Amino acid sequence: MERREFIALLGGTAFAWPLSAGAQQSAIPVVGYLSQGSPETDTVRVTGLQRGLSEAGYIEGRNVTIEYRWAQNQLDQLPALAADLVQHRVAAIVTPGLPPTLAAKAATRAVPIVFVVGVDPVQLGLVMSLGRPGGNLTGVNAIAGELGAKGLEVVHELLPNTALVGFLENPRNNAIAELRTRDVLAAARAIGVEIKIVHAATESEIDAAFASLVQVQAGALLIPSDIFFNSRLEQLVALAARYAVPTVYGVRESPLVGGLISYGYSNADIYHLVGLHVARIVKGEKPADLPVIQTTKIELVINLKTAKALGLTIPPMLLARADEVIE
Repeated sequence: MERREFIALLGGTAFAWPLSAGAQQSAIPVVGYLSQGSPETDTVRVTGLQRGLSEAGYIEGRNVTIEYRWAQNQLDQLPALAADLVQHRVAAIVTPGLPPTLAAKAATRAVPIVFVVGVDPVQLGLVMSLGRPGGNLTGVNAIAGELGAKGLEVVHELLPNTALVGFLENPRNNAIAELRTRDVLAAARAIGVEIKIVHAATESEIDAAFASLVQVQAGALLIPSDIFFNSRLEQLVALAARYAVPTVYGVRESPLVGGLISYGYSNADIYHLVGLHVARIVKGEKPADLPVIQTTKIELVINLKTAKALGLTIPPMLLARADEVIE
């Protein structure tokens, strides 16, 4: 090859490289987020997701885009929202909770789905095994059914002479409500307390639930983690203070806004793990090969200021077990 031809060829190749690199740089990955809730209900979850993505090098608005779809507690909207995300050719779909996960699973067998569910995903048929999911789904398994029973044990340790304990549940919008209620009732029989179950799926129903508990003179209240309840923490904490009802919550963020005690997972930590999983998929790993993460970090957080306002003395053994004490 003559020198002129070689230079011309080299020049053409060099000219082509920037175009190719530019095209790659412009292809910013898009992640879908499918929720049965709203931006208000999922603030902590989204923040955790963004933190995990950022830790892996993906900053929303800079080198990754997140397409949010909110069902606003209208579960019948989830299939259409899932289909819409599939049409957007997202790199993965994050599904907080079982209803969004099932909707996304029905919508696609190709797009990776990263779920958070509170029951065994193998039993649900979401994955073949925890270690080797085998399909287009993987995620985080936060076993939540038994936490209601464990929370009741905390209530009993705090107030051993309380005979009647309220249990707030959301059966309309929570797929594991029945399982959780069953476990709480079994635990109540074992320790010899009576449970008053009250249901709520709206703000007004939460108000009515507290009023009914006051009428029956419940000595304490147990509120499990729930996507709707977690969005109404300030309302729940304010009502617990107004009616002077000692309350144990299922989500760690509750004592941070004035709740008495929480025993459960941190949503921020769980969705941080989700963000890390999503980043691995965006980088090219297959969900079939990404093990489902089983969360084991359950925290006991106590707000001593709230205890004092209620006139309660926290038992020393309970205080000693706390992962965090807010003074």
